[in-house]
Amino acid sequence: MYDVAIVGLGAMGSAAAWHLARRGLRVLGLDAHCPPHPFGSTHGHSRIIREAYSEHPLYVPLVQRAYTLWHDLEHESGQALLHTTGGLMIGAPDSALVRGAEHSARLHQLRYAIWPSAELRERVPALSVPETFVGLWEPRAGMLRPEAAVDAMLASARRHGAEIVCDTPVTGWQQDGASVLLATAARDFRASRVILSAGAWIGRLLPRTRLPVTVERAVQFWFDGGSDPGVHRADRLPVFIVESTDGRHFYGLPDHGHGVKVAEHHGGEVTTGDTVRRVVDEEERAAIQKIARRWLPGLGALCDQSVCLYTNTPDGHFVIDRVAAHPAVAVASPCSGHGFKFAPAIGEIVADLVTDRVPAFDLAPFRLSRF
Repeated sequence: MYDVAIVGLGAMGSAAAWHLARRGLRVLGLDAHCPPHPFGSTHGHSRIIREAYSEHPLYVPLVQRAYTLWHDLEHESGQALLHTTGGLMIGAPDSALVRGAEHSARLHQLRYAIWPSAELRERVPALSVPETFVGLWEPRAGMLRPEAAVDAMLASARRHGAEIVCDTPVTGWQQDGASVLLATAARDFRASRVILSAGAWIGRLLPRTRLPVTVERAVQFWFDGGSDPGVHRADRLPVFIVESTDGRHFYGLPDHGHGVKVAEHHGGEVTTGDTVRRVVDEEERAAIQKIARRWLPGLGALCDQSVCLYTNTPDGHFVIDRVAAHPAVAVASPCSGHGFKFAPAIGEIVADLVTDRVPAFDLAPFRLSRF
């Protein structure tokens, strides 16, 4: 009998395990693979963290709490997990990306600057930016190491007594009196409370809730630094997101040992966690090379690629809530392709939910009832 069982140990599940085990609870973590692994949404060597949040100002206090907790995890684990590079939101002055980031920055009194294209090209010589575009610069943005972060959170959870069970998919669950019974092919597990954080597999675990989510295939690519690799390193190339004139978004992260990362944000094919196409084809490679040549003309050859999964809600906001018919069960998923940076803060929130504490954040925008 466990106090809390967690189904899915990607970013959110691992963070919940970290918080709950440190509070002295008897924690069970279950995953269909052995985290950190490349089959879900929590991999890819680096992820962007940013404070002037273009999607909505409500995320700013949440990411500020996450910054504090990332530093706590670094201190506890002895690992460098967050590298500050600064960040640029690039687009037309009236683009949703630039306007949204500036709105959040003003509302929360964040440090930022608007760089016209000439200044942006002078400060960041690796980027080739159209004359009509601007860049919103924020100094606190940077990149996180997702695999190392999951590993650090699970290592801490284990040190505090959590039991982590790998290669064990949960096939279903049911309320059984005062506890919840979790079924797997190997054996059943019982816990007083349960957290479902299974990402692309969340719909299978909540069949009666009928979550209106879609799973999207997202491909990440890496390029070598070309003839002048210094301009693509983290001290000279900040993390960046671009909104093009047709409304599409792509992003880039500097070379921090694995090459320069470039990928489109959304627009991938709809799939499932089990049937996703893991092979990257030549047409996809050609498309990203075209983007890279246009915006980062000094890059070298394409050197790696990886398939990731976005689990998207209709409004792009997260799901963090209890299941109405089963208050012993909480959901911390999906995150619509922009959740990793918040992981330690969301883990803390869901740990509060399942231990009957009042979370420090308003969860109304993330309720299941909005669907």
